[in-house]
Amino acid sequence: MKILTVFGTRPEAIKLAPVVLALKDDPSLENIVCVTAQHRQMLDQVLEIFALKPDYDLDLMEPNQSLTRLTAGALEGVGRVIDEARPDWVIVQGDTTTAFATALAAFYRKTKVAHVEAGLRSGDIFAPWPEETNRQLVGRLTTMHFPPTEGAAENLRREAVPDAVIDVTGNTVIDALQWVAARLDRDSALSAKAMAGLPRLDQARRLILVTGHRRENFDGGLERICRALRQLAERGDVEIVYPVHLNPNVQATARSILADHPAIHLIAPLDYIPFVAVMRQAHMIVTDSGGIQEEAPSLGKPVLVTRDTTERPEAVHAGTTKLVGTRTDVLLAEASVLLDDPAAYARMAQAKNPFGDGRASQRIVKRLKNWPN
Repeated sequence: MKILTVFGTRPEAIKLAPVVLALKDDPSLENIVCVTAQHRQMLDQVLEIFALKPDYDLDLMEPNQSLTRLTAGALEGVGRVIDEARPDWVIVQGDTTTAFATALAAFYRKTKVAHVEAGLRSGDIFAPWPEETNRQLVGRLTTMHFPPTEGAAENLRREAVPDAVIDVTGNTVIDALQWVAARLDRDSALSAKAMAGLPRLDQARRLILVTGHRRENFDGGLERICRALRQLAERGDVEIVYPVHLNPNVQATARSILADHPAIHLIAPLDYIPFVAVMRQAHMIVTDSGGIQEEAPSLGKPVLVTRDTTERPEAVHAGTTKLVGTRTDVLLAEASVLLDDPAAYARMAQAKNPFGDGRASQRIVKRLKNWPN
């Protein structure tokens, strides 16, 4: 069986790396990897960590590239790869433009699509944008759905997807997180190196880790978030580390509001291993990232999600994350609760992660091998 795995962004690479490694471990499978490089630098960091060498690299990233141009380039480029490789299956992950264009290219060639992290729904096609619609469109083109949770599987059933092509696996990001955490635990030199490039932090202050890059927050939302972060930094008992996404819109806003505060450290995007190391040290995390909503609970870290909706409601229901939107006053108030109320902090920090046990990748490979049974 020949399996082509396609991804283009850092989050996709992190979540599909364990799947690719599981495919490589099975000599009965021919494992082919294609990257679109929708994100170039951040993607390459993950490829290096997991020692993945793509068979095809489309190198599509361009500065300020429109979604239309990216979609067209990925559709054309991945189509050529499928024509040449002639895989039995094409694996995509999540909700990116790469995932949508790849699924459509495979559909045009009547090639089976396996969708990792299927079934997540926010219910609003513009939040997250364009990811929510990408994910729904991929779902319509998918042969085998791998939802991470029973809730995601139920979303698919409501859309009339048959049970026979739904397999709840857990989320592969937990596989990746456990793989990296185990490396950090057994390799003190790697752990030291992971922290070496970070700013010197005051250990007497609690660390707030921040990420933010969603397109729907570009129109004022990111600015309001940054103003709340600046007010938090004024407390004097916290330090904020913000690896700033390379998108020029994110860079400009973050630096204009936060760059001159001594308790706020704006740094370049981190490789995955240092990022996991920082997550482990953080007191709490403020993010609009989907993947971090899944990862942080495994580390016992409360997450404030700077979005109004989430396609990962399981974390909210479990109590590990809280939706706070982008209003300055709301984010400031909720972060202050976690800093000032030990009982409230403990409730979030001790909640159980609903997203898996670290064996999702093995389940995915086994199901594809046994298709159609």
